[in-house]
Amino acid sequence: MQRRCATLITMSMALRKPMTLAEFLAWEEWQEVRYEFDGFDPVAMTGGTIAHDQITFDLRTALAKRLAGKSCRPLGPNVKVIVDGRARYPDALVVCRPVSPSATVAEDPVVVFEVLSEGTSQTDFIDKNREYRATPSIQRYVILQQADKAAIVFVRTQDGWLSEIVSGDDASLDLPEIGIAVPLHEIYANVEQPEAPQG
Repeated sequence: MQRRCATLITMSMALRKPMTLAEFLAWEEWQEVRYEFDGFDPVAMTGGTIAHDQITFDLRTALAKRLAGKSCRPLGPNVKVIVDGRARYPDALVVCRPVSPSATVAEDPVVVFEVLSEGTSQTDFIDKNREYRATPSIQRYVILQQADKAAIVFVRTQDGWLSEIVSGDDASLDLPEIGIAVPLHEIYANVEQPEAPQG
């Protein structure tokens, strides 16, 4: 009997059609917690570390300070973007067009940031990387490390995408698409970094 029930559950799961983006957006409006949409199913957004939260907050603060009075503005992490048929909630993003105060989707993001977590590294490096590259408005995708003062930066060029690593106390995160640069030490100012091994 148990085997038969397990088979029926497996069959019903196999027959279930993937959710569409439109179905997800309508369904998500009624949820109490945030979900991303991976193209097939809702994925619950789980809690993060103190370091993750602090890096995200200090990043948005640094962006807001430098973009004050300009046409571009930082948003996140409670605003979603639609990328390649998926719905994602970047840790921070920058838009350079007017946004309605009641909007829940940020249209045409220019720069997108994710703070790397152990549980999301594959999604951030592979899935979101592919989705952000497929979105024409996105010119730069920045993945910030938690354990190190470092960023992996992916930049759109005429010939494709280039990547670089930015790291160290004196390093600066250059964001020419929005006309600013942010020193890494500001982003990591309130996060204790592990001491380097001696000898």
